[in-house]
Amino acid sequence: MQSKLFVRNLSFTTDDSELSQLFAEFGSVVSARVAVDRESGRSRGFGFVEMKSQECAQDAIRGLDSTDFGGRKIHVAVSEPRERSSDNRYW
Repeated sequence: MQSKLFVRNLSFTTDDSELSQLFAEFGSVVSARVAVDRESGRSRGFGFVEMKSQECAQDAIRGLDSTDFGGRKIHVAVSEPRERSSDNRYW
């Protein structure tokens, strides 16, 4: 079963390929995406990595959380699904 990770405090120069390479040492990476601003196209400083298994994801968390990458201390955690707002603004 695949597991999605949230990675924050990324350097603004980190790209998808670098993120994927970083996590590949802990197992098979299904996808790696750095979030970018829609208007400017610049990195937002966080991203998501999907690992092939939960074991690989846990290894990556243990190996990478609070480590230096690109001159910044990154934080890695299991990605939690976003809650949809129950506030119905468009009646």
